[in-house]
Amino acid sequence: MTTQGSTWPESSGSARQSRQAERQRAITDLVIAEGTVRIDQLAEQFGISAMTVHRDLDELEARGLLRKSRGVATAMSTSLIESSDVYRLARQNQEKEEIAQAALDYIEPGQAIFLDDSTTVLHLAQHLYRKTPLTVITNVLTHLNGLNGVRDISLIALGGDYHNWCSAFMGRMTLEAIGRLRADTFIMSTAAITDDICFHQSPETVDVKRAMFESSKRRILLVDHTKFERRALHALVRLDEYDQVIVDSKTDEAHISRMEAQGINVLVAPMPTHHEKRRSGD
Repeated sequence: MTTQGSTWPESSGSARQSRQAERQRAITDLVIAEGTVRIDQLAEQFGISAMTVHRDLDELEARGLLRKSRGVATAMSTSLIESSDVYRLARQNQEKEEIAQAALDYIEPGQAIFLDDSTTVLHLAQHLYRKTPLTVITNVLTHLNGLNGVRDISLIALGGDYHNWCSAFMGRMTLEAIGRLRADTFIMSTAAITDDICFHQSPETVDVKRAMFESSKRRILLVDHTKFERRALHALVRLDEYDQVIVDSKTDEAHISRMEAQGINVLVAPMPTHHEKRRSGD
């Protein structure tokens, strides 16, 4: 019998699990910061065996945070696998914030809007209190938690199968729920742009974004310059199908000129000052 105010002693199993969790957090932080780290380097840095590193990475991979590939641990995306939202949240933050600020001009109080699972749209979600009242429809747990309790924002949550790597619900239930709704605006990003077409690594993600696209009157695409440098497997939507494409100021002029020549509405964020205006005279 314990005395009042005492605590149960920590078992050896609990202590081991605590050390493992702390080590896995440290491994995750390191790999996210570096992008890619060799497994033997992780073993040396943390003073553990290569087998222990592999076990840790197996657990982190199952949670959608990192993955193993040819002797390395990586958080970076490939044409087949998207990186976790934890990794993406640490990339191009200034550009994403500038794009998000520009996107606010396309939202009007009283609208119903779809929000996707991109980290660029997460930046936008943090400013939606300035556009209330709004109805926000999303399959993203991060959005639901962040907007819960914000005055004059009504939330419609889209359920389904939960995917930890993107903090979002997807699958048949999600698609059926989207199909029963009609929104004023859909705001989204994408993993890659090739041949002026949006692509993504995950077919489940493509299905959800396409359903939101079809269920919205107006569609806004938010993409930073790095999306033009990446590749992914599954085609989503052509750029000329969007009402507005918003890019950041680091986007190559050749991409902007090419899109404009096709009649795609392109906005560069932040808007350039007078002496920074592009040669086209925009």
